[in-house]
Amino acid sequence: MPRTSAPAVAPADLGSYQQAVRRVLTCDLITASRPRPGVLDQVLRWADELAADLHRLFGYTLIATTDHVRLVRELDALDPTQTQAFSRRGRPFDRRRLAYLCLLLASFQRSQIEISLADLVARLTPAANAVQGLGYDPTDGSHKAALVDAAHWLLDRGALHLSDGSLEAWAATGDQGDALFDIDHEVCEVLFRPARPVQHLGSAAGLLAEPLTAASPREQAARRARRLLVERPVVYFADVEPEVADVLRGRGAAEELARATGLKVERRAEGVLLADPAGTFTDRPFPGRGGAVNRTAGLLLAKVADLLETSLAALVVLPVPPLPADQAALVRLVDAGLPRDGVVAGLAWTPEPPGADDGAGPPERLEAPLVERSRWETMIHELFAEFGAASFGGAWQQDPYGLLDAALALLAELSLVRPVPGGALVLPAASRYRNLQGALPERADSGQLPLGLADPAPAEAAPADQPPSETAPPDDPGPAPEPTAAHAPAEGNR
Repeated sequence: MPRTSAPAVAPADLGSYQQAVRRVLTCDLITASRPRPGVLDQVLRWADELAADLHRLFGYTLIATTDHVRLVRELDALDPTQTQAFSRRGRPFDRRRLAYLCLLLASFQRSQIEISLADLVARLTPAANAVQGLGYDPTDGSHKAALVDAAHWLLDRGALHLSDGSLEAWAATGDQGDALFDIDHEVCEVLFRPARPVQHLGSAAGLLAEPLTAASPREQAARRARRLLVERPVVYFADVEPEVADVLRGRGAAEELARATGLKVERRAEGVLLADPAGTFTDRPFPGRGGAVNRTAGLLLAKVADLLETSLAALVVLPVPPLPADQAALVRLVDAGLPRDGVVAGLAWTPEPPGADDGAGPPERLEAPLVERSRWETMIHELFAEFGAASFGGAWQQDPYGLLDAALALLAELSLVRPVPGGALVLPAASRYRNLQGALPERADSGQLPLGLADPAPAEAAPADQPPSETAPPDDPGPAPEPTAAHAPAEGNR
């Protein structure tokens, strides 16, 4: 295995270094108390090695001080699955909360050391009311709840420190309560680090890395390949540029990341992934004993595996829609909501959206069997009949189709299926879960929907950002899958 990552790290210290790498890649901001006490010291021990490795491998910049650590990433694509970066109590922020968060950060004066909640509201109100369709109404409970969530997001990351009062008391008592905050301007600065000044952007594509061209150096393609490996659950060769696919087919990039992160490489003819059997390097651990959606998705995959083994010849095989086309559509959707008034016309940066050039895209095509919607619905009814509706929780026991939609959305986020009109295409990485087994709970009243793997292999530390892949031809499903983390870093920091 290549030893170019962490060359100065002694073998006895490699596990500690790998843990530090995983922490930095999965936590948006590390402070003395976040994600928990002690982590900052563990990471700062390796700050110099981390900064050098992360820049060489990915082109990332590590900001490390005695008080916090922040990784500034280079983005290759917009990712609609990254909802946990901005959330509170597991609920992703809606557009209002995101807008209030931005306006709060913009309202802090560099010379200020502290600010009261009343002053924050006084500054937020005219700024929000100046944005068409946003506004702030102090008598509207939903507006106040959004402001409280945005302020808590800043508190959780140390951008604000509550020195007196309570946000909840203020929200509950109208304008009677108040709170006083200390402002940490260093944290505020590292939280907002766009690739380019936003007032110079005419498109969201301006936040992304430079596109590859024929003149691009090979190391640029190698860095993109490594970034994709830690940011996606699985990288299919047909979804990336030919130069990136060539790097991934080689034995250097993925194995180098395995040494740096402690993750496990899995290869197939269609692509590569990094797997984390421990499920700690992702925001979508799968399979797992989590909620009904996660477990239902696993049970559906088991049924799909049976279908592919018994009726593959009867299924229609279709080309998988290329990701660059989806990316171009997503960029257009985001750009449709961009304000035009604040853009500096002479400096506007408006590159072509990814995948916008006609027919240019990866020459490879990935094909996959189509499972029609009617088959998916039959499968969910079979699961309800087998386990009982109560096993799926109160939220879903009367809504099997809603549960099916949620499970398919999860599988799509994990790059295990690709929704298409009329059903979903089953992607190659789904075959690694062919030995998933469901069994009735040991106790009938447990309310748990069990889910496990048949004869699981011993778990070893691996990158939870992506599923594993040890070389296997497309018609060979390969060894039984280990539990693996889905593609997104734990803090939504992909």
